[in-house]
This record gives sequence, structure tokens and C-alpha cells, in this order.
Amino acid sequence: MASTFSKLRDNMNDDLQDQIASLRQEVSSLKKTLSKRGASALADTREHASEFREHASDLYDDFMSRMQDAVPHLQKHGREMKKVARDNPVATAVVGLAVLGLVAGLLMRR
Repeated sequence: MASTFSKLRDNMNDDLQDQIASLRQEVSSLKKTLSKRGASALADTREHASEFREHASDLYDDFMSRMQDAVPHLQKHGREMKKVARDNPVATAVVGLAVLGLVAGLLMRR
């Protein structure tokens, strides 16, 4: 009888060893798969970041070229407004007070 239990125990032990070995192989396979997916995701993220950087750089360059074209125009109008303000100080004060009144009115509504 002891030998029957001994054989049964040995068979169960062998089955458990086989199951453990199988599980180890599955875990190893899953680790490799996850590692590959992680590397792929990282490469995709880097590629998207590079594309975003290029797009942002293009937008910045476009903005700066437009601003360089607009600066002389803005400076000219600024000088004209300054001259008008100096020539008409009363009208400038009235417009200034009106703008302040509008801003105060908007702030009071909130």
C-alpha cells in the first residue's frame, strides 16, 4: 500500500513539475512579447514626438516670418497714433476714460 501511495505521490509530483515548467515557459514568452510591444510603443512615441516637434518648428518659423513682415506696419501705425494723441490731448483723455469705463463695467458684471 505504501508503494501505491508513493507512486501516486511521485506521479502528482511529476505532474506539478511539468505544470510549473510549462508555466515558466509561458511567463517567459509573455515577458518577451511585452518587451517587444513596449519597444514598439516607445519607437512610435518617439516618432510622433519628432513629427510634433517638426510641425511646431514649422508653425513657429511661419509665425516669426509673418511678425517680421508686420512689425514695420505696426510701428508706422503706432507712430501715427502717437502723433494724433499729442495733437488732440482732450480727445485722447476722453477715449482713455471711455476704455477704462468699459473695462470697469465688464469687471463689475463678473
